[in-house]
Amino acid sequence: MRCASRARPRTNDATVKERLVECATELLATRPQESVTVRAVATAAETSTAAVYSLFGDKEGLIAAVRDRAVAGLFQALTAVPTSEDPLAGIYALAAAYRRWGREHSHLYSVLFGGVQSFKPSGAVGAGDPVRPLIAAIDRAVTESVLDGEATAIAVSLWVTLHGLVTLELAGALGAPTAEAAFRSTILATLRGWTAPAVFRSLRHDEPDF
Repeated sequence: MRCASRARPRTNDATVKERLVECATELLATRPQESVTVRAVATAAETSTAAVYSLFGDKEGLIAAVRDRAVAGLFQALTAVPTSEDPLAGIYALAAAYRRWGREHSHLYSVLFGGVQSFKPSGAVGAGDPVRPLIAAIDRAVTESVLDGEATAIAVSLWVTLHGLVTLELAGALGAPTAEAAFRSTILATLRGWTAPAVFRSLRHDEPDF
């Protein structure tokens, strides 16, 4: 494990805090949450259990710090996506950014969506919630009569599709060409399923250029 390759650091500074979050992230990405003990994380980070309690209060505080980092990273990636004049192109770009973040941060993705913490797109959307940019884009598409449905239901449908694709890709179940083709065709099919009738008719005959 990469996080266990340094000399034992001090117990309560920013470097140790970063190290503990990094090691907890790696452990949580590959083990059941209940098996990731304070001692296991401290050992991986080559520090003491006292450091965990001093810096995070307890194990749950450490896990919360890992999840907060994942949430912040995904939120930042999605909010960095430029707004498109075409509502569907904007949603597709957000889906692509989600997939890209998952591929580039597989450990954090596993912590956020791999069962360690639950994700509730139907719950209240906070200011830093990673689903907020998607909800905003879908709201816009509904307002402009491009999509037909309730925004949260559409977001859940799209997230279920995205999560399945990214999870299979990270697990190595899809080769690169297959993953690329599956992403485009499946996301477009999901969007078509929620489009207003007039938009759906046009999309049946013309491949979108995004």
